[in-house]
Amino acid sequence: MPSRRPSRKRPWGAEHQPLDMDRALGGVRHVSAGDGEWTVRRVRGNDKAYTCPTCHQQIPAGTPHVVAWVRDALGGEAAGLEARRHWHSACWERRERLR
Repeated sequence: MPSRRPSRKRPWGAEHQPLDMDRALGGVRHVSAGDGEWTVRRVRGNDKAYTCPTCHQQIPAGTPHVVAWVRDALGGEAAGLEARRHWHSACWERRERLR
Protein backbone atom coordinates (compact mmCIF):
# COMPACT_ATOMS: atom_id res chain seq x y z
CA MET A 1 0.00 0.00 0.00
CA PRO A 2 1.49 3.39 -1.01
CA SER A 3 2.31 6.01 1.55
CA ARG A 4 -0.01 8.99 1.91
CA ARG A 5 2.80 11.37 2.67
CA PRO A 6 3.70 13.83 -0.09
CA SER A 7 7.09 13.49 -1.71
CA ARG A 8 9.91 15.51 -0.18
CA LYS A 9 11.90 15.45 -3.42
CA ARG A 10 9.66 17.99 -5.15
CA PRO A 11 6.90 19.73 -3.22
CA TRP A 12 3.47 19.55 -4.83
CA GLY A 13 3.28 23.29 -5.48
CA ALA A 14 6.78 23.67 -6.94
CA GLU A 15 7.36 24.26 -10.65
CA HIS A 16 8.71 21.50 -12.83
CA GLN A 17 12.42 21.86 -13.62
CA PRO A 18 13.29 21.41 -17.32
CA LEU A 19 15.58 18.54 -18.26
CA ASP A 20 19.25 19.49 -18.54
CA MET A 21 20.16 17.76 -21.83
CA ASP A 22 23.90 18.31 -21.36
CA ARG A 23 23.77 16.44 -18.07
CA ALA A 24 21.36 13.77 -19.37
CA LEU A 25 23.63 12.95 -22.32
CA GLY A 26 26.71 12.72 -20.14
CA GLY A 27 28.03 16.05 -21.31
CA VAL A 28 28.21 15.01 -24.99
CA ARG A 29 27.04 17.48 -27.63
CA HIS A 30 27.56 18.05 -31.34
CA VAL A 31 28.89 21.41 -32.51
CA SER A 32 28.92 22.86 -36.03
CA ALA A 33 31.58 25.52 -36.46
CA GLY A 34 33.67 27.13 -39.16
CA ASP A 35 36.40 24.58 -38.54
CA GLY A 36 34.14 21.54 -38.99
CA GLU A 37 31.67 19.30 -37.21
CA TRP A 38 32.77 18.40 -33.68
CA THR A 39 31.71 16.06 -30.91
CA VAL A 40 32.40 17.74 -27.58
CA ARG A 41 32.34 16.24 -24.11
CA ARG A 42 32.93 18.01 -20.82
CA VAL A 43 34.84 15.90 -18.32
CA ARG A 44 35.53 16.47 -14.64
CA GLY A 45 39.15 15.47 -14.91
CA ASN A 46 41.02 12.34 -13.96
CA ASP A 47 44.43 11.21 -12.75
CA LYS A 48 46.32 12.12 -15.94
CA ALA A 49 47.65 15.47 -17.15
CA TYR A 50 47.12 16.55 -20.78
CA THR A 51 48.52 19.29 -23.01
CA CYS A 52 46.01 21.73 -24.51
CA PRO A 53 46.44 22.00 -28.32
CA THR A 54 45.62 25.73 -28.33
CA CYS A 55 47.82 27.22 -25.60
CA HIS A 56 50.26 24.27 -25.26
CA GLN A 57 49.94 24.47 -21.47
CA GLN A 58 49.36 21.52 -19.16
CA ILE A 59 45.85 20.63 -18.01
CA PRO A 60 46.61 19.36 -14.50
CA ALA A 61 45.17 16.06 -13.31
CA GLY A 62 41.73 16.47 -11.76
CA THR A 63 40.95 19.72 -13.62
CA PRO A 64 37.61 19.90 -15.47
CA HIS A 65 38.13 20.34 -19.21
CA VAL A 66 36.76 19.56 -22.69
CA VAL A 67 37.48 16.54 -24.88
CA ALA A 68 36.70 17.17 -28.56
CA TRP A 69 37.08 15.28 -31.81
CA VAL A 70 36.18 15.99 -35.43
CA ARG A 71 33.07 14.21 -36.71
CA ASP A 72 33.74 14.85 -40.40
CA ALA A 73 37.33 13.57 -40.37
CA LEU A 74 38.76 11.55 -43.22
CA GLY A 75 37.91 7.97 -42.27
CA GLY A 76 34.74 8.91 -40.37
CA GLU A 77 33.97 9.74 -36.80
CA ALA A 78 35.92 6.71 -35.54
CA ALA A 79 39.11 8.18 -37.02
CA GLY A 80 38.28 11.52 -35.43
CA LEU A 81 37.75 9.80 -32.09
CA GLU A 82 41.25 8.31 -32.32
CA ALA A 83 42.63 11.84 -32.84
CA ARG A 84 40.65 13.44 -29.99
CA ARG A 85 42.24 16.22 -27.97
CA HIS A 86 41.85 17.56 -24.45
CA TRP A 87 41.32 21.34 -24.26
CA HIS A 88 40.98 23.91 -21.51
CA SER A 89 37.32 24.97 -21.54
CA ALA A 90 38.26 28.59 -22.27
CA CYS A 91 40.66 27.57 -25.05
CA TRP A 92 37.93 25.47 -26.67
CA GLU A 93 35.52 28.41 -26.66
CA ARG A 94 38.01 30.78 -28.30
CA ARG A 95 39.70 28.36 -30.73
CA GLU A 96 38.13 29.88 -33.88
CA ARG A 97 39.33 33.39 -33.03
CA LEU A 98 42.91 32.20 -32.62
CA ARG A 99 43.23 30.56 -36.05
